[in-house]
Parts: sequence; C-alpha cells; structure tokens
Amino acid sequence: MLVLAAVFALLQLANVTGRDTPDSKNYLSYALSLRGDGKREAAALTIDYVCAGEASVADRRQRVDVLRFEAPDPGRRVAAACRERQWRDVGARLRAGPAGGHTVPFMPERFMRIFEARPGYPVFLLPFVTVFGVTWGVWLAGVVGAVAGGVLVFLILRTLRSPVHVCAAGQALYYVLPCGATAVRPMTEGLLLALTLTALWGCALALEGSVRAAAWLVGGSLAALFAVKHSQALFLGLCLAGAGALVAVRRRRRGRPPGRGAVTVAVVGCCGALGTVVLARLLHYPAESESLQDLLTRHFARPDRPHAWAHLRTLEVNFWVEWLRRQAWEPLFVAALAAGALGVVRGRRRAFGVFLLGAACTGFLTQAAHPDIGIWGDRLIVLAWLLPVLGVPLLLEPVLRGTVSVPAQEGADRAHSMR
Repeated sequence: MLVLAAVFALLQLANVTGRDTPDSKNYLSYALSLRGDGKREAAALTIDYVCAGEASVADRRQRVDVLRFEAPDPGRRVAAACRERQWRDVGARLRAGPAGGHTVPFMPERFMRIFEARPGYPVFLLPFVTVFGVTWGVWLAGVVGAVAGGVLVFLILRTLRSPVHVCAAGQALYYVLPCGATAVRPMTEGLLLALTLTALWGCALALEGSVRAAAWLVGGSLAALFAVKHSQALFLGLCLAGAGALVAVRRRRRGRPPGRGAVTVAVVGCCGALGTVVLARLLHYPAESESLQDLLTRHFARPDRPHAWAHLRTLEVNFWVEWLRRQAWEPLFVAALAAGALGVVRGRRRAFGVFLLGAACTGFLTQAAHPDIGIWGDRLIVLAWLLPVLGVPLLLEPVLRGTVSVPAQEGADRAHSMR
C-alpha cells in the first residue's frame, strides 16, 4: 500500500504546474484570504500561480510542435499576456469598491457567492500553501488528497476481507483511472472522492458489525462534504439512505433481520440529507435556481433566462444523447462500469454493492445538475469511477487468488521435497 502511494506521488512530479482549471484560482484566493492576505496580495499570488501554469503548458506544447519546436520559449510572453488579462478584470472590480467575502473577484459577485459557500477545500489547502508556498503547497495538497483516496480503497477492500493483493489492485486502479488524475488537480474533486470513500468505508464496517464506527465515519463524511460542496453531501446522503433502506427491505422479505448496520447507514444518510437542506437554507447558500442560471447564462455573462427549468429539461435530453454517442465511440467508461457492477453483485458482497452503486450514482447526479458537455475531462462524473475501482478487483478476486496460490503451493512442494 505504501509503495503504491509513494510511486504515484513521485510520478506527479512530472506536472507540478499547469493542472489548474478556471475555478482553481477562486479556491486558491479563498485559502490565501484565510491566511490573512489582503485582496490585492491574494490576487497577485493567485495570478502568478495561474499564469506560471499557462506559461509552462505553452512551453511544453511548443517543444513537441512539429512546426515551432525550435522557436524561442514562449513562456515569458504567455505569462505576461496572462497577467495583463487577469489584472484587467480583477483590478477593475477591486477599484469599483470593496469586494465582500474571502475570494478575489475574478468573476462577478453573483458567481463568486457559489465559491463562498465552499470553504472546505480552501481550509484543506491553507496549511499547505502557508508552509510550502503557493506552487508546491497546491501540488502537495493535491497529491495528499489523491494518495488518501487510494489508501481508502485499500482499506475498504480489506474490510470486505479481500486478500492484500486484491486490495492493492484496487488502490492501483484508483491511481491509474481518471480518479487519480482528477483528484490531484487543485479542485474539490480530490476531497469529494476521499470523503465519499470514507463514507463507503463506514458502510463496509457497518455490514461487518462495527456499527458505531460506521455511524461516525458516514456522519463525519457527510458533515465534511457539506463544507466542501454541499450538493455532494445532499446527493450522497440521499443515495446512502436509499441503499440502506433497500438492503434492509430485501433482507426482511427473505425472512432475515434487516441488520443494524444497514439501518444505521440509512438513518445517518437521511439525517445528513435533511440537515444539508436545512443548513443551506439557514446560511442563505445559493439556491438551485441560482446554479441553474449560472449554467444557462455562462456564469451570469448574459441576462437570466425565463422558464429556466424548461430550458434545463431540453438541455438534459440533448446532453445525454450526445454523452451516449460519445460513450459508444469510446466505450471504456461504460465497459468499466459494467465490470464493476458485475463484481459487486456477485458473491457475498451484494449488500456493500448496493451502497457502492448508490455512491457511484452521485457522479451521474452531479453531471445531470451541470449538463455542460464542454467541462474538462468528465470531472463532474468522476465519482462514478468508484464503481470499477472497487468492483473490478472483486470481480477478478477468484482469478487473483488462483494466480497467487499456485506459486505459493509450488514453493511449498519444493520445500517439502528438500526436507
């Protein structure tokens, strides 16, 4: 487990900068504000980080450009243009008046309120950027979050009593599938994956009889998810509550007791979902309609759309038709989901498989809430990759058991013949 984590962490040195997305600067400026930096100081450090990443990407692309690989390094020119562009917008908003909240006003205030409601990732980022500086702090925070996710996969499979080599296979899958690459980026997805896996670990413990520890893990994960991205806390709470209820009802229909573990997870999930809705209203977080207008107006760059929900229904249909077309073209994701589902519905792990299917569904719910086909790398649906990450090792467990047991038996036979 530790060797796999160390190898993955070392491989991430290949890309220390250039991983950020347009939203990364909002989270970084939030963390710097929590550190005590003023708006202009936080803006300067954030813009330097973002523009250094753009320069690094431009340099790497030119080095492999068949027409321009011998041209001068474009890094300085790209960084200067980036700084000029970023400061033009930020400077105008700062001069217009004091900006409220913790984030630097890279976008209109109405858009930035969405990030003000997500303090979890900036709080996680804060100690890293304080101790190691912005560049290495952001990189190390991403690596720690991604490594933790892989370790949690190992612990979940071990709790399900899988052999160590099967657990290691699951950890390796987490690192090499899109989960690992997405988790390292300076965004909330790394924490969302890790906290969702923590809740799934609680589900596994609940089914194994450790009900109290399971309740703390599931409840704590949902509470932390509320701070990171409260929509994920709502989705996961609802899905785990439904999965726990389904397991309990299925057992009751078969004449078996529903089990304290499944009922406990269902109750905690239901309380987490209800608490998320109530607390979000009390804190005046942006409502669903505000998020919808953000989607349909390209971050409030255009006037609000009337009849937004009707527009969303049309966009949903168009999005999923195009999504299915692309999956038919490159069916790796669909094939991985099918293999993962097959792995968890077979054998004695079916109850846990229901919880895993519920957690994976949160990826589809998140994507359905933002049907934007242009978002990088399908990062919104990345939680669905947890199904093959945990399900494929369970599917291959009989094969992996045989692969390991044969050499072990041959070694035992040789030792016996020598004696």
